Amino acid sequence: MKNFIWFVLGVGVGLVISREGSKTRQGKQFFSDLDTKAREFGEAISEGYRKREAELRDAIGGAAEVAADAVDDAGDAIGDLAKP
Repeated sequence: MKNFIWFVLGVGVGLVISREGSKTRQGKQFFSDLDTKAREFGEAISEGYRKREAELRDAIGGAAEVAADAVDDAGDAIGDLAKP
C-alpha cells in the first residue's frame, strides 16, 4: 500500500510540473515535439502490424489452398476406390 501511495504522489507531482512547464514557450515546444514523436511511433507500430497481418493472411491463404486441394484429391481417390 505504501508503494501505491508513492506512485500516486509521483504521478500527481509529475502532472503538476508538466502543466506548469507547458505554460512556457519552451514547454509548449517540448510537448509539441513529444506529441509529434508519439504519433509517429504509433503510426509506425500500426503500419508494422498491418504489414505483418497481411503477410500472415497470405501465408494462411496459401496453406488453405493446399489443404483444399488435398481434400479434393482425397475425395477423388475415395471416389475411385468406390467404383467397381
